[in-house]
Amino acid sequence: MPLAAKIFEIRAETALEEIADKLMGYRVVEEREEDGQSFELITEVRDLDLKSDRLEGVFSRDKLIVVNQRGRLVPVLKTVEARIIFRRAEDLMLLTVVQKKHFANAVASLLSHHLFLSYKAITEARVSPSVMREFHERNPEGTKVIYFDDLDFVDVDKLALYGDSLKNTALYEEYLRHGKIHYLVYQVPEKGYVMGLTRNCVVTSFTKIPIDEFINYIEQVIIPLIIKSKKSEC
Repeated sequence: MPLAAKIFEIRAETALEEIADKLMGYRVVEEREEDGQSFELITEVRDLDLKSDRLEGVFSRDKLIVVNQRGRLVPVLKTVEARIIFRRAEDLMLLTVVQKKHFANAVASLLSHHLFLSYKAITEARVSPSVMREFHERNPEGTKVIYFDDLDFVDVDKLALYGDSLKNTALYEEYLRHGKIHYLVYQVPEKGYVMGLTRNCVVTSFTKIPIDEFINYIEQVIIPLIIKSKKSEC
């Protein structure tokens, strides 16, 4: 299974110590009944570790799923977990949720409401189209796929370049004139693993790597792209 993460920006004024205080002991229990059985669904944050430049922990949430057991549909409790990392990066406070996009969005929404009493306090981080282009053109031979969106062609939402089409410089420039780079799949120089990056900061490792190495790559390579994009807005 590919490793996935999504990066968010915390727009409310806060400090890591304040976030740690608010998340300490966070635990919500929901009683559910299904097929005559009672279940406790727990949402919690645990294993918090506060350092000078970051706060790490685990967000876990129970959900009920129905499985087929010899022809009978049986409700089963399933726990989904995500590593969460709050980090101060220059003037930004960022949250990385190591999980698939939909679960990461749910985590960010719940944390935004719990920490700041607002669903608008934690928003998607962004890599600007110009920085996405620069990132690709820094290592064009490593790119496997490029998706373009925000196109001005009639009835065309997205376009893609892959395989031999990536070598067609004229076609690449044509697509750039009519849209923006939304998604890149590329091979990391020297490391060799294959990664995916979207403009709204969904990062995927298609190569099996340790989760700590994945997080380290995000912090060393992707977060600087977010910072650069933010500066270009000013």
